[in-house]
Amino acid sequence: MKPDLQVYRRLLKYLVPFWGTAIVVFIGFTISASTEVAVAKLLEKIINAIQHRDTHFTTIFPLLVVALIFFRGVGQYIGGYYTAVISRHLVFNVRQEVFAKILRLPAQYFLDNSSGHITAKIMFNVEQLTAATTESLRTVVQQGLITIGLLGFLIYTNWRLTLCILIFAPLIGLLIRKAGKRMRKLSILVQNTMGDVNHVVQETVSGNVIVKGFGGQPAEQERFKKHSLENLRRGLKMTAIAQLNSPVVQLCMAMSMAVIIWIALRPEILRDISAGEFVAYITAAGMLSKPIKALTEVNEKLQRGLAAAHSVFELLDMEEEHNQGTLKPELKGNVQFDHVNMQYADGHEAIKDFTLNIKAGQTVALVGRSGAGKSSLVNLLVRYQEISSGSLKLDGIDIKEIDLTSLRTQISMVSQQVVLFNRTVRENIAYGQLEGASDEDVIAAAKAAYAHDFIMQLPNGYDTELGAQGLNLSGGQRQRIAIARAILKNAPILILDEATSALDNESEHFIQQAFDAAMQDRTTIVIAHRLSTIENADVIVVMDQGRILESGTHQELLAKKGTYFQLHQRNFEE
Repeated sequence: MKPDLQVYRRLLKYLVPFWGTAIVVFIGFTISASTEVAVAKLLEKIINAIQHRDTHFTTIFPLLVVALIFFRGVGQYIGGYYTAVISRHLVFNVRQEVFAKILRLPAQYFLDNSSGHITAKIMFNVEQLTAATTESLRTVVQQGLITIGLLGFLIYTNWRLTLCILIFAPLIGLLIRKAGKRMRKLSILVQNTMGDVNHVVQETVSGNVIVKGFGGQPAEQERFKKHSLENLRRGLKMTAIAQLNSPVVQLCMAMSMAVIIWIALRPEILRDISAGEFVAYITAAGMLSKPIKALTEVNEKLQRGLAAAHSVFELLDMEEEHNQGTLKPELKGNVQFDHVNMQYADGHEAIKDFTLNIKAGQTVALVGRSGAGKSSLVNLLVRYQEISSGSLKLDGIDIKEIDLTSLRTQISMVSQQVVLFNRTVRENIAYGQLEGASDEDVIAAAKAAYAHDFIMQLPNGYDTELGAQGLNLSGGQRQRIAIARAILKNAPILILDEATSALDNESEHFIQQAFDAAMQDRTTIVIAHRLSTIENADVIVVMDQGRILESGTHQELLAKKGTYFQLHQRNFEE
């Protein structure tokens, strides 16, 4: 973990663009602080005026009080409002940076971290950064100026008495340091438990059909309660330390005040000062208690913000997807796997010594039981996963030499897990790089995917909002919109990963016809459990545990009476 000072300096760099606004904040709080000192001086003047029967000052005194409150209000408003301006911009800027970073992280990051914890970093942790920056700096500037002003007044009035207050400063500093270490640990735990709470909520919301269907409400409620209680417990511990810190510091201040009052009330001391000066001094010393209390509470905000900063910067410093490729070729669709191996972070070998040549325009079907490595293999083509050894070439070019964006724009992929966004049907089909597609092209793609008819029956046709994940559509309808998206992309390489798994037999028949047309003049890699959908493939590759068991045409593999023959027999028996 990086040192706190280094992290804090990096955090403060986000405030540099707002230096002009910060000057306005400083001016506002300076006005506010000066009124605090003026209160003590005003008390001195009014007491002396009463003693000396100064009717002029007693007459204007009420006006001076109103003016004092007015300027204090103006100062606090200016300082408070422009601090909030800086704070909100800070959160906005960091949140944009964190979200942009997440979009560039490799697929492994999303396998290693739950969506709840990722969301917590963007929403909760980033918000906590203000505690270590604008909130802390506001308190330090506002209350610090008041403290400096009051101390200056006390030293000017009687520097010997003021030393009694400063004697207790090292003790206060030690208490703050001890409390800070404990609060840091608890703050990290609070942020982690917040991620757990988020995770439970997201899982329950996205899986609400399963939760209801299997009567999982009590279990989810209990799980949510468990993580929420843990978050509550950690938060209360942190609050307890923060709240205990203030009264202890206040006690130290009270002890110093007691010493001051005891000394100040000695007859030999009283001889030298007027009643007005005495009251003003005691008032100013008493007023020190509030700003010092506020300054001690800054520690809790600072530790909370620094814990969040460590978490946010850890994410921002993560290694992004490797994109050293500079070539942007127009791919024809030749794919060459040469002794390719692929291993996940946990050590599991998904692909082992895989060699296969696919010619442009060929249709290759990958078959095998679940976990055979089929999906891992196609993930290598779009570089959601990286090969561990061997080589993978497209049109004779090493895949790592091709620019990542250029590579992915030339590969269409339809997965068994359909992803739809809370947007219109048109925006879901013409998504991302396809946004500029004409209505005619979108409709043509939908017709090719046999989606046009049911789309026109929706309330607003192509302008119908699909809602979260498009769950108001059937599985087959959602799949056909995803297929329409892939057809519209018109890429030279097409990957169908269980693309017809959610369709009924009639829909699958029509989709198969659409794909037969879409497969013309492009390389197609098909993954399917239904063997009837891959019988016409140019090459069928049978996989198991990341290796090729056998390959050939449908008839050749049946004649071998090997693994494919057994799969084929079992499929038709079912």
